[in-house]
Amino acid sequence: MSYSYGIDIGTQNLKICDGNNKILNLKNTIAIVNKNQMYAYGDRAYSMFEKAPDTIDVSFPIASGVIADFDNMQTMLFEVIEKTLKGKVKGSDVVVAVPTDITDVEKRAFSDLFSKSKNKPHSVRICEKPIACAIGMGLDVSEPTGLMVVDLGADTTEISVISLGGLVLSELLPFGGNQIDESIVTYLKRNFNLVIGQKTAIALKEQIGSALKGRGEKLTVVGRDVVSGLPIEMEIESDVIYEAMKSDLESFCNNIKLILEKVPPELAKDIVHSGIYLTGGTSLLHELASLFTEVTNIKVNETEEPEECCARGLGAILTNDKFKRYGQSPKLRIFK
Repeated sequence: MSYSYGIDIGTQNLKICDGNNKILNLKNTIAIVNKNQMYAYGDRAYSMFEKAPDTIDVSFPIASGVIADFDNMQTMLFEVIEKTLKGKVKGSDVVVAVPTDITDVEKRAFSDLFSKSKNKPHSVRICEKPIACAIGMGLDVSEPTGLMVVDLGADTTEISVISLGGLVLSELLPFGGNQIDESIVTYLKRNFNLVIGQKTAIALKEQIGSALKGRGEKLTVVGRDVVSGLPIEMEIESDVIYEAMKSDLESFCNNIKLILEKVPPELAKDIVHSGIYLTGGTSLLHELASLFTEVTNIKVNETEEPEECCARGLGAILTNDKFKRYGQSPKLRIFK
């Protein structure tokens, strides 16, 4: 029996599509004890984030789109595939998504997670993430038609223009959903003397946050009062969260406009006709598509479960002959 896996290793979530097009989506988090012993991983490790004692180190092995903790990331991947998915790495076919604007060495590290393991797979290929996202959204990337894909992740935002199966333009920006969370934490501390954790900031962003003013919802959170130092309950309005996110939203908009200014005229015509495609977990922010439409005067297309688009695309590359050419073997460099 042969196994195949399409793997999207994100900063916040790890997504794996198996040969049956079933997607496993779990937190890309590791809890370590005794400096090198894995205590927990995935959603269980994430539940310990901001709550663990000093003896347990909870970390995210991916930072800014690249692997920051190779050994633990490799250990977690093999645990997930062999214990959670009940599969095998040895003899399998693997396609890994990689960001575009990273170095060849950083891209190589994604494939090395498997090629430098004891249980070597049959093949390891890499695919540029914007291409996989577009395929996962059901777009025909092989046509001579311009497609603009905006992938809003946790640590990075990748804005790409695709035509004839390749990237005409692509820019990887070093900010995403995590920066919005930090802005919320900073804003509440500065303006309300309220100290909250990152998980509370994420809850505020997801439940009452909006890319446009006037959502009109409230959420009660618990934090620490800067003045008294004691825990305090406070009701936060959605417009407060909007003000906290405002500068980050402007950064997203400005960079989308900058890429649009560089697009060749014939491709720009296609983008105006087909619209901008949003993907990535941060694209779930309320009214974000409306904001981008307002700024660019171009319709914005949303998709269901955008955080899993890339994994779906990788699954298609594994199983559909039409897309197999988009998974490439990593480049080898020989030093003499």
